[in-house]
Amino acid sequence: MNKTLLFVTVLVIATCGLIYELIIGALASYLLGDSITQFSTVIGCYLFAMGIGSWLSGFIERGVAQRFVEVELGVALVGGACAPLLFLTFALTDVFRVVLYGSVLLIGTLVGLEIPLLLRLLKDQLAFKDLVSRVLTFDYLGALAASISFPLLFVPRLGLVRTSLLFGLLNALVGLWSTWLLAPVLAHPGRLRVKAVGLSLLLMVGLVLGDRLSNFSEEHLFSDEVVHATSSPYQRIVLTRGKRGFSLYLNGNLQFASVDEYRYHEALVHPALVRAGKLERVLVLGGGDGLAAREILKYPEVKTLTLVDLDPAMTGLATRYGELAELNAHSLADPRMHVVNTDAMEYLREHGEPWDVIVVDFPDPNNFALGKLYTTGFYRLLKKRLAPDGVAVIQSTSPLYARRSFWCVNTTLAAAGFWTQPYHALVPSFGEWGYVLVAHEGVLPRRPLVEGLRFLSEETHASLFLFPPDMGPLPTEVNRLNNQVLVHYYEEEWRRWN
Repeated sequence: MNKTLLFVTVLVIATCGLIYELIIGALASYLLGDSITQFSTVIGCYLFAMGIGSWLSGFIERGVAQRFVEVELGVALVGGACAPLLFLTFALTDVFRVVLYGSVLLIGTLVGLEIPLLLRLLKDQLAFKDLVSRVLTFDYLGALAASISFPLLFVPRLGLVRTSLLFGLLNALVGLWSTWLLAPVLAHPGRLRVKAVGLSLLLMVGLVLGDRLSNFSEEHLFSDEVVHATSSPYQRIVLTRGKRGFSLYLNGNLQFASVDEYRYHEALVHPALVRAGKLERVLVLGGGDGLAAREILKYPEVKTLTLVDLDPAMTGLATRYGELAELNAHSLADPRMHVVNTDAMEYLREHGEPWDVIVVDFPDPNNFALGKLYTTGFYRLLKKRLAPDGVAVIQSTSPLYARRSFWCVNTTLAAAGFWTQPYHALVPSFGEWGYVLVAHEGVLPRRPLVEGLRFLSEETHASLFLFPPDMGPLPTEVNRLNNQVLVHYYEEEWRRWN
C-alpha cells in the first residue's frame, strides 16, 4: 500500500466530511432561520454520530479494506445527495426536520467509521505514535481547508447543491482509487470499481444538472416563477415574478414585492427627511436594493448619499438587473451616490464624520449576526455619527405580529440615549410594519413632503404615529450584545405566524 496516497486520502475525506456538515448547517439556517441554533444542533448531532461510527468500527473484524471502500461510497451517495434531497424535502413534504437530522446522523456515522478503519489499515506500516500523529495532522488540515474554502470559494461559485454533489463525487473517486491502493487486501476489487464508477457517473450527471435541481427546488419553495437566483458568500438572493410584479427574497425571506414596496420605503424615508435640520449628507445602512436611496434622492438638497451594504452581489444586482434598476430609478448610478460594500458596524467605527440623516434598513433580527445591529452597542455608535440636529430611522419589524420585538427596538434605542418616536405603516405584502424615528432631542421641526409620493400625504403621514391598543407599548428588556434578547423575542413571536 502507498502510505503517501493513503495520507492524501485522509486529507480528502476530512475535507469532504466537514463540507457536508457545513452544507447541512447552512441549508438548515437558510430554510429554518436562527443560524446559531441550526449550526449548533447540526454540529452537535454530527459529532455525536461520528462517535457512533467510531464505536461501530470496533465490530468490524474482517474485510476492513472492503468495508472502508464501501463506507466511502456510502458517504459519497448520502453526502453528495444531501443538499438536493433536503431542498426537495422542504419544498414538497412536512418531514423536513426528520430528514435533516436523519441525514446528519447517517453521514456523521459513516464519516465516523472512516478514520478508525483507515488507522487499522495503516497499523502495520508505521509505529503507533507516528501513525496517530500523521493521520490526525492530515485530518485537521482537511478540516481547515474545508472551513476556508466553503464560504470563500464553493458556496459563492457553486451554491449548496452543486457543492454537495461535487464533494460527493470527490468521495466516490476516493473510493475508486482506494480499490487500487488497497487491491492486495481486497477480496473483490472489480465489483467495488463498478460500483464506484457507476456512482461517480451518477454524481457527475447531478453536478451537470445542479442548476436545474436548484431551480426545481426553488420553484416549489416560492409561489411565483424564479427569474434570477444566485448565492454570495453572505446570502442566497432570489428574484421571482408573478401576476403582481416581482419580489426579492434573501435566504428565503421576502424583502420587498414591487407591487407595494413604495409604501414601505416612503414610510421608511420621508418622516426622517422632513424632520432633519439639514439634508446635505445622508447615510443608508443596508438597503442594497436601492429602493430607499430612490426616495432619498427625490430631495434636491441631498448632496452626498452613501449606501453601506455588506454584499456586493446585492448592490450589483440592483445596478445591473433591468427590472430592479428601473424600480429603484437607477439610484445606485446617481452621481450623488457612493456605494460601500462592508460591514455597517465597522464602517461606523472607522468613519467619524457626522451625518444629517441616517436610514437603517437592515433585515429583521432573525439571527444573532443581525441581532448585533439592533443592540445598545450599535445604537450608541450610531448616535455618535448623527449630527446634532440630525435624524435617524430604523426599520423595526412588525408591531402587530412581533409586538414585543418592535417595542424592544424602541426600548434599546432609548437605552442608548436617543429620543425616540415609533410609528407604523400598512404594507400589504408584510402587514403592519414598524419603524422608530430617533434624534438627540425631541420636538423636531417639519418641512413639507416632496411632491409625487404615492402613499404618504400630510394626512396619512400624521396617522403613522398613532397606535391602536393591540400594537401599543409593551415593557421589554434592552437588547444587549451579551444577551441578544431581541432575537429570542423575534423567533418566538414569528413562529406563531409561520
